[in-house]
Amino acid sequence: MNSKPEADGLSFRESVDHMVDNAIEIMGLEKGMGNALKSCHSVLQVSFPVKIKGQAEIFTGWRAVHSDHRLPSKGGIRFAPYVDQDEVEALAALMTYKCAIVDVPFGGSKGGLIIDPSKYSTDEMEAITRRFTRELIDKGYMSPAKNVPAPDLGTGPREMGWMVDTYRRLFPDDINYLGSVTGKPVEHGGVRGRKEATGRGVQYALREFFRHPDEVHLANLSGTLKDKRIIIQGLGNVGYHAAHFLEIEDGARIIAIAECDGAIVNLQGLVVAEVRQYIDRTGSIKGYPNAEYLANSAEALELDCDILIPAAMEGVITNKNAPNIKARLIAEAANGPITYNADQLLQERGVQIIPDAYCNAGGVIVSYFEWVRNLAHVRFGRMERRFHEAKGRHIITAIEQATDVKLPDWLSDEISRGANEFDLVRSGLDDSMRLAFQDIIECRRTNDRIKDYRMAAYVLAIKKIARSYHDIGY
Repeated sequence: MNSKPEADGLSFRESVDHMVDNAIEIMGLEKGMGNALKSCHSVLQVSFPVKIKGQAEIFTGWRAVHSDHRLPSKGGIRFAPYVDQDEVEALAALMTYKCAIVDVPFGGSKGGLIIDPSKYSTDEMEAITRRFTRELIDKGYMSPAKNVPAPDLGTGPREMGWMVDTYRRLFPDDINYLGSVTGKPVEHGGVRGRKEATGRGVQYALREFFRHPDEVHLANLSGTLKDKRIIIQGLGNVGYHAAHFLEIEDGARIIAIAECDGAIVNLQGLVVAEVRQYIDRTGSIKGYPNAEYLANSAEALELDCDILIPAAMEGVITNKNAPNIKARLIAEAANGPITYNADQLLQERGVQIIPDAYCNAGGVIVSYFEWVRNLAHVRFGRMERRFHEAKGRHIITAIEQATDVKLPDWLSDEISRGANEFDLVRSGLDDSMRLAFQDIIECRRTNDRIKDYRMAAYVLAIKKIARSYHDIGY
């Protein structure tokens, strides 16, 4: 299947455009600027042959650049059997707004290739990925300065490693070649913390939400994340890491996990790592012990819970099932999981939604860190780590001499420990997610016409982008 049915009568791109139109109307932005903001700068479509099992097979893919008001343009590469141009353009637009919301100086781009990775061997996938990469490079849609891909659905560090190596072979004199792709293996220029960054960002977004009692009250919730009942839809890279961190670090209860082949429910809480291991071992969620199995995974979305985290595909919550959603708070870990019409219905019912353009921005934030690291040619913390360790030891000595009390070893170790790259990446991600949500809250509170976080996020993004367009001319 090369495309998905349109949800609620709107394509994914149309749904995104409707959100933007609402924000533009609220802002009173001039029509010309609004049209400039919505239009996709350029779209590349390529079709190329690769010999598979002795025969040529044709593959079709796209790379869309929604905006290059900041360079490079940034966005993932999606490998899936249902990818189409409309989806790629919508995701590119979301990337533009996403980068603006979290203050990452990139334009928005996205790519996709029609392929089912499960049907090809590793060697075949490498040949296909390298050929697609060459097509992007030859057409000017991949370089450290202009357009930087990253992982998305169906791709990961392995594919990014193949892509960056292909670029290096074509441009052996480019000393910044590692910056042509992010989400790479750590051994090949990647940064620690990138793989789990999007899921970790979802966790940080929810943590920041629960730091604001007034916002928590709006969702008819109270307290902290501890013991909150959470349903996860999609246990891929993003869903797994979000659920795992919320469970083991925040004490939340993951009461249901929905996958394409069904869902499992345990109101006492599922052990996310064990569920992931079971799926990896058996290839299915069905049969997982100590949980009720639902053959129709969509039923899990309608179970009573505190927080629903759709972390798979767009358009899973529509005007058909939105009236049955019982969650008080929805955190959009996937791109576009709630259709435009469903969003309106959920708002009317008072369901609070942490929007995708903010909630799943962790990936591009850490991709930015990786890109900066690649261009700087030095890992984060290399020059200052030992300096801070020495300074910490001086502080410990001063405290012990002043009080004549020896500090516990665990406290001494913590004070004297210098931050490594992983610590700094996490710190930067946490700070970015905190500040962005605080801006969203402030925007919502200071404009009577803005009723929800999504519109506040879009208004923030469009203000920043429009200012840039005005500065450079459009």
